[in-house]
Amino acid sequence: MAAEGGGKEMNEIKTQFTTREGVYKLLTHSEYSRPNRVPFNSQGSNPVKVSFVNVNDQSGNGERICFNVGRELYFYIYKGVRKAADLSKPIDKRIYKGTQPTCHDFNHLTATAESVSLLVGFSAGQVQLIDPIKKETSKLFNEEVSRLIDKSRVTCVKWVSGSESLFLVAHSTGSMYLYNVEHACGTTAPHYQLLKQGDSYAVYTCKSKSTRNPLLKWTVGEGALNEFAFSPDGKFLACVSQDGFLRVFNFDAVELHGTMKSYFGGLLCVCWSPDGKYIVAGGEDDLVTVWSFSDCRVIARGHGHKSWVSVVSFDHYTTSVEETEPMEFSGSDEDFQDHMHFGRDRANSTQSRLSKRNSTDSRPVSVTYRFGSVGQDTQLCLWDLTEDILFPHLPLSRTRTHTNVMNATCPPLSGVSVNPGNSLPTPLPRSNSLPHSAGNTANSKSSIIDGTVATGTSKFATLSLHERKERHHEKDHKRNHSMGHISSKSSDKLNLLTKTKADPAKTLGTTLCPRMEDVPLLEPLICKKIAHERLTVLIFLEDCIVTACQEGFICTWARPGKGGLLSSQNQANSPSGTVV
Repeated sequence: MAAEGGGKEMNEIKTQFTTREGVYKLLTHSEYSRPNRVPFNSQGSNPVKVSFVNVNDQSGNGERICFNVGRELYFYIYKGVRKAADLSKPIDKRIYKGTQPTCHDFNHLTATAESVSLLVGFSAGQVQLIDPIKKETSKLFNEEVSRLIDKSRVTCVKWVSGSESLFLVAHSTGSMYLYNVEHACGTTAPHYQLLKQGDSYAVYTCKSKSTRNPLLKWTVGEGALNEFAFSPDGKFLACVSQDGFLRVFNFDAVELHGTMKSYFGGLLCVCWSPDGKYIVAGGEDDLVTVWSFSDCRVIARGHGHKSWVSVVSFDHYTTSVEETEPMEFSGSDEDFQDHMHFGRDRANSTQSRLSKRNSTDSRPVSVTYRFGSVGQDTQLCLWDLTEDILFPHLPLSRTRTHTNVMNATCPPLSGVSVNPGNSLPTPLPRSNSLPHSAGNTANSKSSIIDGTVATGTSKFATLSLHERKERHHEKDHKRNHSMGHISSKSSDKLNLLTKTKADPAKTLGTTLCPRMEDVPLLEPLICKKIAHERLTVLIFLEDCIVTACQEGFICTWARPGKGGLLSSQNQANSPSGTVV
């Protein structure tokens, strides 16, 4: 946690922190920014975002980094923990007039050392497809002059999983559009025909004699659609909106799988666990909320931030796999997923050990999920999801040493039933232990949901929770949460929030939004102030963690034992008295 001592020490920017894996160290020589290294005056600008791609060149420097700062977009070779950053030689640099880059995404399927496809979304609604290696602008979508599709800010743009040509774009109007890079947008405003609608969403096709963009239009919730993320298998889409709702869709079937409501305020960020079993969302309630995909319910919340949570991300490389003594429950372990998608498809010991769960002759394997969050409070928090949170029915199979976090394993899968003899003491009354609403399921889902995700998952039993200072916690969340914003349109967001002000009264205490005392409250493993301005990026790579703040500085944190020469140089140059 934060260093003990006076206020000055508490506000000190940390350059290293310690977890059970060891010491993470900031590599000052690996900092990326604008070439002049001058802090960017971020007032009124869009958040700094970072995208990575590996072009698999034979030099050993295959990583490429793209980041936006104000009106500027940079593309560099990313040298990470190996070598110091050379900011004097960007591969590509672009300065835009009249609009600002807001987000971007590489197509990892088509990237080579000679060419990459990079989508860039803008504050005025346009989308560009560029190749920063060839220094070309391939295509423009929702072009600047007419912007017939949507004139509002692009909040998120991503290639559709597994596709070389399809991409999805979200706007601050709350709409999403599906594009194909091979098709034009047309010279007249598109006309739409309703394809499917449900609770707070509708999907339309574009009526046209010839195929044109957008292929589909989604309207989701009220207010801005702040971020979306595809599941690891690409079949599901998680969306978070300014109305405070997480909505998870079957992307191909265009069906709503489940929903969740924030404790209050908008949700700003979302991510999937590596196996697609859990979703973490963060936002204006200063919390991180963990949602079970199979059970469609909140299973935990985490409180460590003092302001809005801007990014959440799972650490695919620190997911802990441990062999344990056999647990006392009926059923088989064979139903565990036969693969875990680890982002870059790198073979590692964690992935190989996860495969043991498919073997009937091996000991049970317990998975601990690691995820992180950064916020407008300039703090980085790391969290562990462990077995007494994810699998509360079973007795702990071993003694844990971390007392500042509740621990857990994976939830029961299809075919795994819980022995009633292992029930906990009489639980507290909880609304989120009620059966699921029929509105969250569809009769056709069993044939289209990924086979690795069970549709008939047993419901969790009610947990018996320890006493916590919830009154103080809820009082703390009633403070003015308008400090700091993720965009220049802050007044618009607050107006939208006001429009849906009645929602919390309707949902609090239901399966959509359980009360604070009804679910476990996680405490962060670490919570460190690491920047002067609000944090906007958190990316976990194999040998480092990458963060960025609104001043335009992209920082590399070497994982334990990965710093090498740069870590030694940092230690020699860092001032004495840095607090871990």
